[in-house]
Order: sequence, then C-alpha cells, then structure tokens
Amino acid sequence: MIFKAVRNGRPYPDHGLSARDWAMVPPRQVRLDTLTTTKRELALDTLLAEDSTFYGDLFPHAVLWRGELYLEDGLHRALRAALQQRTVIHVRVLDLDAIVPAIRG
Repeated sequence: MIFKAVRNGRPYPDHGLSARDWAMVPPRQVRLDTLTTTKRELALDTLLAEDSTFYGDLFPHAVLWRGELYLEDGLHRALRAALQQRTVIHVRVLDLDAIVPAIRG
C-alpha cells in the first residue's frame, strides 16, 4: 500500500492559502502510508516529466484535519517517491486542527 486512502475531493474547509502562504510552512518528513490523497486521477505525463516542479513548489502540500493527513497538492511527487522505493517524503503540512479548533467537533 502506498497511501493510507484515496479520496476524490477535500473533506476539510477551504483554507485560502496562496502559493506564497504555503512557502512559509516549513516542510517536514511524512510517511507516504499516512497520507490520504484528495485526487483519484493522475496525469501520466506529469508523473514522467523531469521538470514537473519547475514552476511549482518542490514540496507537496498536505492538510491535517481531524487527525488525518490529506495530500492536497503533489500527488505526482509522492507517487514518484514511492516508485523510487522511498517510504518518507518532505511535505509542507498545514495543521487545520490547530487553526480551526471550533469546527473540529
């Protein structure tokens, strides 16, 4: 198993972070098998492209919501790591549990 689960869509509220905001979130190591994807489909050309992160963030983005880690952006980078037999990747993690405690219930 590569990921914990595969979903189609985000179960958490919109956080409104821009690319600049994400850049302020420090990356940390995350096990691939703790991530739930928010996309069911992947463009094969994106997975195989050598310059797929040229215009984007080097680190995937994940959101911690209700104790679960959801991979919001960077599915192709995470899958590429798995194909290289890596079980851990560096990910920027936004902790919505800490930011939105009132909705947590």
